[in-house]
Amino acid sequence: MSYRWPNGAGLALSLVINVEEGAEQNIDDGDPLPEPVDELQAVPRKAIRAHAAASNYQYGLREGAPRMLRLLDQFRLPATWTAAGLALLRSKELAQAITARGDEICSHGYRWIPQFEMNEDQERLFIRQAAESILQASGQRPTGWLSRYLYSDSTRRLLLEEGYRYHMDNFSADAPFWDQVTMADGTLQPLAIIPYALDTNDMKFWLDPGFSPSDWLDYAIATLDWLHEESTTQPRLMSVGTHLRIIGRPGRIGAFKAFLDYASAKPGLWFATRSQIASHFATAVPPPP
Repeated sequence: MSYRWPNGAGLALSLVINVEEGAEQNIDDGDPLPEPVDELQAVPRKAIRAHAAASNYQYGLREGAPRMLRLLDQFRLPATWTAAGLALLRSKELAQAITARGDEICSHGYRWIPQFEMNEDQERLFIRQAAESILQASGQRPTGWLSRYLYSDSTRRLLLEEGYRYHMDNFSADAPFWDQVTMADGTLQPLAIIPYALDTNDMKFWLDPGFSPSDWLDYAIATLDWLHEESTTQPRLMSVGTHLRIIGRPGRIGAFKAFLDYASAKPGLWFATRSQIASHFATAVPPPP
C-alpha cells in the first residue's frame, strides 16, 4: 500500500485508554462471581462482594483518570477511550471530560465481560446496548469496537448491521486492512480492521506485578523507533494500550509521560484517534468491491 497519513506522516500513533471500571463482574450486577482479573490476586471465587478488589477499580476513576487527562492536555494529544458503556453511565463526569477534549469513545462492550459465549441474539443486544449507553453518557455514538479478549463468528457481521465502521480485535498487522464479512443474505461487506497490540499494553503490570515501568518504557520506545524507520517506505500504525487503574499509578505514570515526551519529538508522526485512522485509511485505500 502506497498511501501516507496526513501531512505526509508515515507512522500513525494511537493512544488507547481503556475504561472498564464500574463495568467489571460484580454480584450486585447479577454476576455469579466477582471480577477475577485483579492486581491484588486475592479475589474470592464465591458469590460475595469483593470490596477491596472493587476499590482497586475505583482507583482508576478517582486517581488514574485525572492524571491521564492532565497528561493528554499537557501534550495536547488526542486519544481513543475504549469504554464499556455501563462504566461511562456510572462515571458521567469522565464521559463529559472525554467529549470536551474532542476525543473518540470506542465501544468496549456494554459491560466489561466476555461476549464470545453469548448466542447471536444476546450478542446483538450487547452490541446495541453498548452504543446506546455510550451515546447516552457522552453524546457520541461509537464507530469502533473492542471486545474483552475474544469475539464470536458473528461479531463482525453484527457490528456492520449495527452501524460500526471498524473493528480492533486483531493483532496480525502493523497497518489497517479490510476484511470481507459475509452478511445474512450471503453478500460480502467490507469492514476496516484497525489492529491493536498487546505487547505495548500496560496489562503487563497486572500479569506480572514485578514488571518494571522502565522496562515498559524501553519496549515502547524500541517499538516506536522500529516502526518509525519502516514508515519511510510503508504506512505503519503503533497502538499504545493503557488502563486508568494500571498506568495511572504514581509509580507508572512517569513512564507514560516519558514515552509521550519521546514520541512528541519524533518527526513524521501522526497522533490520531482510531476513528480518524479508519476514516483516512478508507479514503486512501477504497474497500474491495
